[in-house]
Amino acid sequence: MLVLSCHQEDTTGVDLASGTLVRARVAWPEDHGPDLAPFDVVEAVLSDEPERDDLAQPEAVTVDGLPRHLGTLHGRPVRRLLRPLAAPVEEHVLGFPGASAPYWEFRGFRPSLALVVPSKGPVLFRRDGDRAVWIRFGWGRSDNWIPVEDPRAERALDVARRDRLSGKDLASALGFKPHYLVASISTPRDGHCYKTIRAVLPRG
Repeated sequence: MLVLSCHQEDTTGVDLASGTLVRARVAWPEDHGPDLAPFDVVEAVLSDEPERDDLAQPEAVTVDGLPRHLGTLHGRPVRRLLRPLAAPVEEHVLGFPGASAPYWEFRGFRPSLALVVPSKGPVLFRRDGDRAVWIRFGWGRSDNWIPVEDPRAERALDVARRDRLSGKDLASALGFKPHYLVASISTPRDGHCYKTIRAVLPRG
């Protein structure tokens, strides 16, 4: 799998055998948290007893043990893998408006992952009050505001000592020009599943 994001809930990436997006559920031990970086290549063993029937996350697979790091890809091979996976522009990211939807509304017919190429922006910012990190971007005709769960994006604001970054300032703080956003549906929280941006990525 080519890793795109690594989170406590799951590791998102491209299954190199099929070329499809997948979210691997890894049981990270307390003394070894998620530590994979975008564009790492890992080998993971599918569980003999996987979790099943999660209608909010049809791409999810359960992994035995920890993924084994094999190397890292850059440049043209990454671009060749990601280009055909970019989500077609729709009215709403991940198929519904707003930041969340009740878990019971999910039927397993729509994806819980999307590789989004913004048509405008993005703008990374901290909200007043709770200081949570969010991102704003255009996608087709829609204006999207989604929370961010990418530690590198959060660090970019800290490094720049800014609460809002866009354009060249954002690229400088990240160390690359943002091209892809990995949009994801979270596991249920208080009966709702939330849209999140799990990774801000370069073109490759």
